[in-house]
Amino acid sequence: MAAACVSKVELSISCSNLLDKDVGSKSDPLCVLLQSVGDDKWSEVERTERVKNCQDPNFSTKLHIDYHFEKVQKLKFGIYDIDNKSVDLKDDDFLGGFECTLGQIVSSRKLTRPLQLKAAKPAGKGTITLTADEVKDNRAVVMEVEAKNLDKKDMFGKSDPFLEFFKQEEDGKWQLVHRTEVIKNNLNPSWKKFTVSLHTFCSGDLNKPIKVTCYDKDENTSSDMIGEFTCTAAKLMEAKDNAIEFDCIHPEKQKKKKSYKNSGVIRIKYCKLEAQYSFLDYVMGGCQINFTVGIDFTGSNGDPRSPDSLHYLNPNGVNQYLSAIWSVGQVVQDYDSDKLFPAFGFGAQVPPNFQVSHEFPLNFNPKSPYCEGVQGIVEAYRMVLPQIRLYGPTNFSPIINHVARIAAGVAQQPNAAQYFVLLIITDGEITDLDQTRQSIVNSSKLPMSVIIVGVGEADFKAMEFLDGDSGVLKSVTGEPVARDIVQFVPFKQFANAPKEALAQSVLAEVPNQLVSYFKMRNMAPVNPPSPVK
Repeated sequence: MAAACVSKVELSISCSNLLDKDVGSKSDPLCVLLQSVGDDKWSEVERTERVKNCQDPNFSTKLHIDYHFEKVQKLKFGIYDIDNKSVDLKDDDFLGGFECTLGQIVSSRKLTRPLQLKAAKPAGKGTITLTADEVKDNRAVVMEVEAKNLDKKDMFGKSDPFLEFFKQEEDGKWQLVHRTEVIKNNLNPSWKKFTVSLHTFCSGDLNKPIKVTCYDKDENTSSDMIGEFTCTAAKLMEAKDNAIEFDCIHPEKQKKKKSYKNSGVIRIKYCKLEAQYSFLDYVMGGCQINFTVGIDFTGSNGDPRSPDSLHYLNPNGVNQYLSAIWSVGQVVQDYDSDKLFPAFGFGAQVPPNFQVSHEFPLNFNPKSPYCEGVQGIVEAYRMVLPQIRLYGPTNFSPIINHVARIAAGVAQQPNAAQYFVLLIITDGEITDLDQTRQSIVNSSKLPMSVIIVGVGEADFKAMEFLDGDSGVLKSVTGEPVARDIVQFVPFKQFANAPKEALAQSVLAEVPNQLVSYFKMRNMAPVNPPSPVK
């Protein structure tokens, strides 16, 4: 499933020392934001207001843009001196521009850069400062509820109660916002604690009417209502420190019987607002994403000198391994400040003694396996190909354990400062499946994700099994993963797709995986966002 990690980013923009184009007065600047739509074409997203007579404008209009982690979103900011009423900017003086990616802005949170009139030509001393904030109310309602002495609805056993929560829409209709689990055969049930975003629960309005209905689940017919009550979200919040109780009323019974009191009592044990942090909160709050690459150099890939080998470099110097490194690396590199990426090979015989290694540094430097930027990984790969002998077996666990050791060191620190993404590119014939399952179960408790890109035409059943999308992955001893951390993508599905498509599919789950780890550890971002007013 694709991550629902589209969020809106709000950009605040200011400039200083703009060029002065007006005779007798200062420029009247405005900032326009353009987004690349590919092929050197740009479309306008939004523009700020025009600030009169000012060389150091601080624009009050914020610019908004949809953010997708898994894409490289190229942006261009242009500052213009507006001297007329036309919307077209072609007849206005250009005071300078700046190009970057949205990933660069959100990972820095605040960015100041020189303006340029054209490539390598600075616009005087002019600079632009961009500050990013995520647009959202990140609060959620966390609630724990139980009930006492509910009516018995079933002839032979007790009721099987569950609750439904509704908010009232503007038109008076009730919209379901949460349903609890069913508790079998129990007139005094206690339901699991649950969390619903404040927006979903009451549209952010604590005075909205909320209706809570208790039903008896019936497998064969529709569920019977036991009773209900209505109040406001604010009233439920009174259960912050002490539980509050509501009579659970069945309207028909109330009409029939004068002495009717209730069909049980619903007790809100706990209800309060808590911040729910998003992927952007962590990234903007200073979390670095460390990107490591593992490359499969086993014999099943075929001899790199032969054109039908997966490691064969075509006349353009490219193959599926390099394409995968490029497309995923392009996105991830914006989130790693030092751009030094450890890269390893496995399953080859390595010089000088040609012993088989399952985690050798691509640059042959065990003390410092880092490559500079994605380009550095590509160069190391091209350099190492002619020097090694493809061999086997295909063992994943050594390289997963290698990254896990580093991640385990970081996990000792009590802050959300680092997360690890391991990209394994393989032709898929895995040999150590049991050890790999154990490695993944162990890693699922650490700040890391494993992405497997399968190249070639092999049978990838083992990879799909590791992905766990068809059921929870367990170790051989039956221990389940603490959270889902593996994403498997077969390269051949993207043979004819645009080059961005692979990265989008590969990285789609990373934001949720990162958030799920820090949530599991109960860690807020290093610099949390300021609370919503």
